[in-house]
Amino acid sequence: MSLRVGMGYDIHRIAAGRPLVLGGVRIESDWGLEGHSDADVVLHAIGDALLGAVSLGDLGTHFPPGDPKWKGVSSLELLRLIAGKLLEARATIGNVDAMLVAEAPRIAPHRDAMRERIAEALGITPGQVSVKATTNEQLGALGRREGLAAMAVAMVEVG
Repeated sequence: MSLRVGMGYDIHRIAAGRPLVLGGVRIESDWGLEGHSDADVVLHAIGDALLGAVSLGDLGTHFPPGDPKWKGVSSLELLRLIAGKLLEARATIGNVDAMLVAEAPRIAPHRDAMRERIAEALGITPGQVSVKATTNEQLGALGRREGLAAMAVAMVEVG
C-alpha cells in the first residue's frame, strides 16, 4: 500500500441567471457560475485532486466540456463517477480538504450539508471531508467578485 496526495484547482466566472451550486448544495443567490456543467468549483477542485492522486488525469480528460453528455450535469454525479474510477484503480480515499476562495457567499450555514453530500458521493464519511472558505481580501478578479475559485487536496491509499 502507498499513500498518494493530489491537488485540484478550479475557477469560474460569475454569471447572472444561473443557479449557484457549491459543494453540491444549491445556495440562494441572484447569480451563479458560468460553466458547461453546474460549475461547482468546490467539487471540480475535489475531483481533480482525487484524479491527480492516482495519476488519472483531470476532469477535462474524463468529462470534456465540449461533450453535450455533460451539459448541465450535477458535479455530484461527476464525483460518483470519479469514486468509481478510484475503486477500479484499487484506491481508497483517506480524506479530502477543499477551500473556497470568494468574497461571497458565506458558506458556514451550508458547510455540514456540503460535507454530507460530498461524503455520500464519494462513499466516505463526513469526517473525511473538510470544506472551508476564505476571501481574497478584495484583491484581483476574485476580490472584485468576478468569479469564485476553489482548491482541494486529497489523500488516497493505493494498493
